Amino acid sequence: MASDQSEDTRTYTVLVNDEEQYSLWLAELRIPAGWRAVGKAGTKQECLDYVNELWTDMRPLSLRRAMDQPADKQG
Repeated sequence: MASDQSEDTRTYTVLVNDEEQYSLWLAELRIPAGWRAVGKAGTKQECLDYVNELWTDMRPLSLRRAMDQPADKQG
């Protein structure tokens, strides 16, 4: 039987990595290396809404920084 997403009563936490990319993680699981909690936990939908509000630029941090440098300083 297929699981309906609205029936998911588990608690999630929002994680972020050094490239400022976000992920949802089940709260009872240990946070994987390279990720850290941002302090938001709740239902899957609450966490998705939080990430959608914050993560407005999907580019990794290193790419954003490189693109912000003047062309003569890149390389």
